[in-house]
Amino acid sequence: MGGAVSAGEDNDDLIDNLKEAQYIRTEKVEQAFRAIDRGDYYLDGYRDSAYKDLAWKHGNIHLSAPCIYSEVMEALKLQPGLSFLNLGSGTGYLSTMVGLIIGPFGVNHGVELHKDVVEYAREKLDDFIKNSDSFDKFEFCEPVFVVGNCLEISTDSHQYDRIYCGAGVQKDHENYMKVLLKIGGILVMPIEDQLTQITRTGQCTWESKNILAVSFAPLVQQNRADGEKPDTVQLPPVTVRSLQDLSRIYIRRTLRNLANEDSQGKGTVQRVPQKRKRRRCRRRRINTYVFVGNQLIPQMVESEEEEHAEEEHKEVEEEEEERDIGDIEILKQVNVLRDQIMALPLPESLKAYLLYYREK
Repeated sequence: MGGAVSAGEDNDDLIDNLKEAQYIRTEKVEQAFRAIDRGDYYLDGYRDSAYKDLAWKHGNIHLSAPCIYSEVMEALKLQPGLSFLNLGSGTGYLSTMVGLIIGPFGVNHGVELHKDVVEYAREKLDDFIKNSDSFDKFEFCEPVFVVGNCLEISTDSHQYDRIYCGAGVQKDHENYMKVLLKIGGILVMPIEDQLTQITRTGQCTWESKNILAVSFAPLVQQNRADGEKPDTVQLPPVTVRSLQDLSRIYIRRTLRNLANEDSQGKGTVQRVPQKRKRRRCRRRRINTYVFVGNQLIPQMVESEEEEHAEEEHKEVEEEEEERDIGDIEILKQVNVLRDQIMALPLPESLKAYLLYYREK
């Protein structure tokens, strides 16, 4: 059974803790987690809780615990060009991370029950594209979100390579979920209090693997009168990118590759501010769980000895922080891709298009 990880001071600190506890195990998943700041998906006034390994819920807005998302991302085994369906897509946090891995030639769709949450997810996605420094470092598959009940998806919908369901699935809905998956695809969902990875190995054959003991709120089933026709959910169409859009993708890719080759050829390495050193207490993996909202979250217990040792090192850590800041060279981060685009002999309107109309 997994144990909760230490609370982080910021997003990078949280990812360090998830790596140390072996929830994040691959480089591509780590890069996606570092690129998307979990705190950006919290409402103002709640960001202090963003870097704890706990679920968070406010009204209809909900985020699972970081350790859950880590296990999901690893279990999906994402690759560039795959199609992904997020059932119960929520804030779009997970879908945005997936988009960084599957890239511009993938498919990234989400179905969310609550209209206000879909609007929130679209706002957060727009903010990421316009303002995040990470956007220019990746090729991105932009998520498309629709409002609806994921148990009412049209029967003629296309299938996906990867599917995640963010709510508890009843046993009698298991086959309904499996039908949405392509042969060779992977479905990750909580079923019977287990986060489960299901691989479709043939037309009617499957392999299942339990990943982690969890407790999710169950999928919401529509309440309707006898004989009333359900509201069918139409998934977004899979469209072919325009020549204009393809040109933008390949121009940005070429410039990004040239910048990387140039920096490697010169042997330049950008120095970044070193984070203050802090003592990490080793956590024991134990079978202790607590309910937070509708989820069962692994919880660790700290011994009095650990607490006492941490208090003893507090003053020493503060001194180390002061020395670190004084000893390193802090350089302003430069968006090389943006600089290269702005230097091209092109009309300003075309430069703005290549930059996705980002202002920085």
